[in-house]
Amino acid sequence: MFVDRCQIELQAGRGGDGCMSFRRERYVPKGGPNGGDGGKGGSIIIAAREGVDHLSALAHRKLWRAPKGMHGGASDRTGRQGEDLVIHVPPGTVIIDAKNDFVIRDLTADGDSFVIARGGKGGRGNASFKSGQNQAPRQFTRGDEGEHRVVIFELKSIADVGLIGKPNAGKSTLLSRLSHARPEIADYPFTTKHPNLGRVQIDLDRSFVMADIPGLIEGAHEGVGLGIEFLRHVERAGVLVHLVEPMPMDGSDPLENYRAIREELTEYKVKLGERPEVIAVTKAELPGAKELRDQLAERTGQEVQLISAVTGEGLNKLTGAIAKLLQERAAA
Repeated sequence: MFVDRCQIELQAGRGGDGCMSFRRERYVPKGGPNGGDGGKGGSIIIAAREGVDHLSALAHRKLWRAPKGMHGGASDRTGRQGEDLVIHVPPGTVIIDAKNDFVIRDLTADGDSFVIARGGKGGRGNASFKSGQNQAPRQFTRGDEGEHRVVIFELKSIADVGLIGKPNAGKSTLLSRLSHARPEIADYPFTTKHPNLGRVQIDLDRSFVMADIPGLIEGAHEGVGLGIEFLRHVERAGVLVHLVEPMPMDGSDPLENYRAIREELTEYKVKLGERPEVIAVTKAELPGAKELRDQLAERTGQEVQLISAVTGEGLNKLTGAIAKLLQERAAA
């Protein structure tokens, strides 16, 4: 099951208590304090790791608790430290404080990590209180409690290019044709239930990651359809490829569909509406595809691609247009 948002509770380990003890060996004159310190509690670390694709492992466990430190012992024995608990998440995961609603950290690259909840310090044994004025101290301290946090994990897919458009616009088919990704493809709306990523090879040295975003409909920014649940996956895409089909299954107007999706992007985030865009009319083999291409070009004032993922028409030209925009964005 694909999960891209969940809330969990984190409890770092408690520190072990210090020990109060006195030496009782037979031939040791006067004895003395020998209580050891308690061990430090385990911390909780969040780490981004390539190969982890979603957050389902976190969603099924609401409380994550790190091991506690062990108590100190006699003969100056220090308690064992609690092991740190490492939670692996996909690159692109944003960690949000659930109580105060602020971003704690954004883990964008493989290997990024940080300590989100620190383990409690171990308590002091009575041996550490010994001094010239206090030869037989009976003081010791308890271990500190570990940090407690309630956090939200939100996954935003990391892709260079995001495919957007109405349901059944041909996004999944295009991704499967340009990359090795194998998303579910069917002739009914909302076939894609979660973002799919695939790497598109331009030449021997250049490639980019493309994300197939579930179909958007009017009102998506307010949660209509799959809506806002997946709009956030478009945020990181440097270039948007807007697919428009000439003969929608619901009989709607393709030009109106293009306008509606553009408005949804702007309503969700203004900067998203300003993102570089490649417009492509899909299913070029259908009647009216070329006419729609000309109408979109006239309305938007930019070149509109005409492609077919079935026949392969226009795919090389589309890839070239995407690569050019990515290069310009990188240079800027």
